[in-house]
Amino acid sequence: MLKVKPSSFDSLNTAQRRAATFGAAAPGKGFGAGPLLIVAGAGTGKTNTLAHRVAHLVLNGVDPARILMLTFTRRAAQEMISRTQRIVAGAASERGGPADRQLAARLTWSGTFHSVGNRILRLYARHLGLNPGFTVLDRADSADLIDVIRHELGFSQKDKRFPRKDTCLAIYSYRVNTRLSLKQTLDEQFPWVLDWERDLACLYREYVARKQKNAVLDYDDLLLYWHLMMQNEALAASLSQHFDHVLVDEYQDTSTLQGEVLHGLKPDGAGVTVVGDDAQAIYSFRAAAVENILGFADRYKPNVETVVLSQNYRSTQPILDGANALMAEGARQHRKTLISSRQSSQKPAYVTVEDGAAQAEYIADRILATREVGGELRRHAVLFRSSHHSDVLEVELTRRDIPFVKYGGLKFLEAAHVKDLLSILRWADNPRNAVSGFRVLKLVPGIGPALAQQILEHLEARAFCIASLPEFSVPQPAKADFRRFCDLIVRLADPQAPWPGQAGLARDWYKSELERIYDAAWTRMGDLEQLERLSVQYPTRERFLTELTLDPPVVTGDRSRRASKDEDYVILSTIHSAKGQEWDYVYVLNVADGNFPSEFAAGKPQLIEEERRLLYVAMTPARNELHLCAPLKHAITQQPKYGDGHVYGAKSRFMTDKVLANFRHVTHGHARAAETPNAADGAKIDVQRQLKDMW
Repeated sequence: MLKVKPSSFDSLNTAQRRAATFGAAAPGKGFGAGPLLIVAGAGTGKTNTLAHRVAHLVLNGVDPARILMLTFTRRAAQEMISRTQRIVAGAASERGGPADRQLAARLTWSGTFHSVGNRILRLYARHLGLNPGFTVLDRADSADLIDVIRHELGFSQKDKRFPRKDTCLAIYSYRVNTRLSLKQTLDEQFPWVLDWERDLACLYREYVARKQKNAVLDYDDLLLYWHLMMQNEALAASLSQHFDHVLVDEYQDTSTLQGEVLHGLKPDGAGVTVVGDDAQAIYSFRAAAVENILGFADRYKPNVETVVLSQNYRSTQPILDGANALMAEGARQHRKTLISSRQSSQKPAYVTVEDGAAQAEYIADRILATREVGGELRRHAVLFRSSHHSDVLEVELTRRDIPFVKYGGLKFLEAAHVKDLLSILRWADNPRNAVSGFRVLKLVPGIGPALAQQILEHLEARAFCIASLPEFSVPQPAKADFRRFCDLIVRLADPQAPWPGQAGLARDWYKSELERIYDAAWTRMGDLEQLERLSVQYPTRERFLTELTLDPPVVTGDRSRRASKDEDYVILSTIHSAKGQEWDYVYVLNVADGNFPSEFAAGKPQLIEEERRLLYVAMTPARNELHLCAPLKHAITQQPKYGDGHVYGAKSRFMTDKVLANFRHVTHGHARAAETPNAADGAKIDVQRQLKDMW
């Protein structure tokens, strides 16, 4: 047996070394260990620890081909293998022997749950009634197959709207991964389609039958078949014998299905190592189950070893103090206190701003000020809960010529639903715009591409007179919806119609179509409300549409996305897309109730706790500075051009006195509000006397 010199692991702290070397020599198996849970706080070096553990196993006699590494991305698996290779090579050099250059090739069982599942199903295909040459459908192909079946079963012809293909696939996937019944799935995540439970069950039965007939599996089948295989004792034992050690990264993001697959593979926990942080479990909408990591010790008790990594290598201690205080008030969790070796006298900032515009001004001012003293733009990141929350900021950054790139959802004007609403206004502004007309007509229920083209030809034959649109005869099922659409477009196209309020009229008509066509309609509606707010800043419809086309909020971002390596840009990102990243300066938008926590989490304690974790994930990427921005008021969407209607937002319930004690308080108003006219020297007026003289 090979001995690992202590110097090989000198870079690890005490907790990391304990996790990496856990276990003992096992006769005939090289090295054995019971179930190990590594609770790795943000920035505590979990990847490095996991790589050292793999290296420790290999250096102590475990066959690399008998190690299974399950990660959430292919890139993560490759990074793990690369680090392990370097560690093993370094240890070999210390021993004075040659490095094992074939180690990477021998670590053959590493990858995502789905890629490993694909390999296993092909190996055991004949036991599962599968054709070993089965084809795997991607998400788009799966949705298209569901759409074909949906149409064949007549569900697309219902007199009430039936869920679209992408929604049907999302329901199917959530139900499979959570192991909930279809009714529970609809109750918890898709209550607006509860009336279609029986028809959806029929759709999914036919979907499964069609896949089996065509020898195809979808993305979720790779886990579902693997899970069913683990229910057979003989097959589970056969597969388990292939692996001495199973290591799982980002365990807090695994689904119930994945957790049960792991348990079926190693029911006694022998050789199982899982790494994760329950405080970063923020993907329940993707069917991730935080209970996997919270209940790991109970599943394998009493033999579980738990190691907590709390030494943070990223943030200053004041930033961690704020994050620690936030999580300390949470419910069930693996308790930990993050500690940093980087001290600082500057607390993170809790910034009270007047509204979204003042929030954008504050961030742009700070970014430019930092840049003037030598800071790179790309060291700044602005994080937000939903993609549309950055809309006003994108406009402000463009106005100030600050380049940016955006991650997590399409940029504002690239989103399909935003394009839909703009197309309505563009077609009303210019009926000859066949591109916008074609897009808009297809939004009307019952009107497909062929019928849309006929309507455009009808309009052209009548000199593009929008008023003639209702004269076109559509099939009976589409008549009511087409009439409602015609009422809207004729009203918008009237030259005498005032511009203020037109975006609101279009949005009101589009709302029902948005809910019918797209998932997460409530989030997308936020984009459209923001578009309406932008519209009131322009005097005419033509000006609004032209300026958005020639100089849209995303133009600078588009340049940045194609930037050369020496160009600089600010990072805009949703919090979910920012997980695992780090920046020197981090700004978090809209830290107020309704966003943190989301209004959709109200009344559900488990969702409120996930919202707390989401804010924690937003705070912990900051290395040097953290700014939580809290707008006081939010504009009301439907009001006159120069209206100032607004509602006041409530302070986030997560920002308690104990949490805020770790922040410095900053107040920022509009720059224009600070401007005061110059007083006329010597000019005085006795206002009080004049008021008295009135009576």
